[in-house]
Order: sequence, then structure tokens, then C-alpha cells
Amino acid sequence: MTDTKPDRDVVAAQIDREPRAPVDVVARCHLGLPVVIEVPPRLDDGTPFPTLYWLTCPLAVRRIGRVEAAGGVRLAEQRTAADPDLARRHDAAMARYAAQRELRIDPTSPGPRPRGGVGGASAGIKCLHAHYADHAAGNDNPTGEWVAPDVEPLNCTEPCVAQVAGTVMRNPQWREPTRASSTEY
Repeated sequence: MTDTKPDRDVVAAQIDREPRAPVDVVARCHLGLPVVIEVPPRLDDGTPFPTLYWLTCPLAVRRIGRVEAAGGVRLAEQRTAADPDLARRHDAAMARYAAQRELRIDPTSPGPRPRGGVGGASAGIKCLHAHYADHAAGNDNPTGEWVAPDVEPLNCTEPCVAQVAGTVMRNPQWREPTRASSTEY
């Protein structure tokens, strides 16, 4: 893991709390700020953590929250169930995600291990944020790919975080950029 204090401070400001494990930024926005971090499969206290890729960008989190509130998880599950190719890609993404996470655990390490695929789901689609984070991290994730047009572009004109009096915090000048919605629910 490449855990640097500047990235850790920005992520803490983005998620409104200190990260519970080292952070490794795997995707950044055009302003150079973290969008997705990779989280180890066990947190600092040993707790198993199934979410390998964590979405930290407040803009992406907000936009995906709207999709979920409008029934996006149910719609994504319906789309996946109705399309055999989409279902195959979904199953492959879930298996790849679990395997990537498992490779990050010392095989001789005792204790519980995280289970499930994307976001810890054992079946179906649990969280569009986790699927989009997996997609934004550069992986083939059909659900993340599907939700991306409702999230992108991440076109902030002001950074979501700023340094104020030596402290990294949410930027009070930040406003969500306007855009047309690309999907009707």
C-alpha cells in the first residue's frame, strides 16, 4: 500500500472521518484528488473488510446516491437478470473482485476473512457505489459501467477539499457542477 499523509488527509476530509486502514489511491479526478482508494481486506483492528475499492469523491458519492434513491439497485438487478451476457459479466466481475481481495491476504494469516464479491455481496447487486468504484479503478464491472454516465464527468471547478489554516477539510467553496441527467428512472 502507498499510504501518504497528503492522500490520507484528503480522503479523511472527503469521507468525513479518518480512514480505518492505509489508503492507496487507484483513481484520481482531473484536479488530482482521490476518487477511489484500495482498502486492505482487513482493517487496522483486524476486522474483515469486503470492500476492496472505496469511492471517496463527494461528487460521485452524491450522484450515485441519487441513482440509488431512484431505484437504481433494483433496476440494475432487473437489467442483469434479463440479459444473459450482462449476467455472465456480472458474475465474472464478482469472482474477479473476490479473487483480487483474497490475493491481498497472507494465506497463513489467522482470523476471519472477508467474503462475497463487489461490496461483500454474495449474490445480486448490493451497492452501486461499490460497483462504480470497481469500474473507476479500471476493472470490467458492467454495473459500474452502466451507472458511470449518471456520475461522470467529475467536472468540479473547485476542489472538494482545501487546506484551511494548515488543516485539510471539505472546501466551503465547493459546489456540485450542473449537468443534465443521462438516465431516466
